[in-house]
Amino acid sequence: MKMTALYQSPLGPLYFIEEDERLVEVGFGERAETSTTPLLREAMRQMDAYFNDTLTRFDLPLHPRGTEFQLKVWEALKTIPYGQTRSYQDIARIVGNVKAVRAVGGANNKNPISIIIPCHRVIGKNGKLIGYGGGLEKKAWLLAFEKRTPS
Repeated sequence: MKMTALYQSPLGPLYFIEEDERLVEVGFGERAETSTTPLLREAMRQMDAYFNDTLTRFDLPLHPRGTEFQLKVWEALKTIPYGQTRSYQDIARIVGNVKAVRAVGGANNKNPISIIIPCHRVIGKNGKLIGYGGGLEKKAWLLAFEKRTPS
């Protein structure tokens, strides 16, 4: 059974969706139904700590749903250190296919667990911000926030 919680972040509302005691989705916006479970409370506690500069790495049971390639990309994103960025080309190299830059971008765009799986840390190889499901202004905000915070 899916359970949903709403969290008020500095970037606006975020929703958390839990299924079978694992987070399956974190996204920008609101959902109509909200509930509370130990996992959802812990996810919100960790998000509070993140936005209060006391947490740089989330420790939550995650279960994003996607293709085998998307799952590889999302695992690679979790290796990007807090406050740092990698290019789409870097991620393609990590997943073992240097020619898959566009596919990495597509997988990044489909990341169902925003912030916790840090797709906001992926930028163009020229250093420019490229795409973000929550909008480029949120991506820029998150990157600036992490860079100003000692890791």
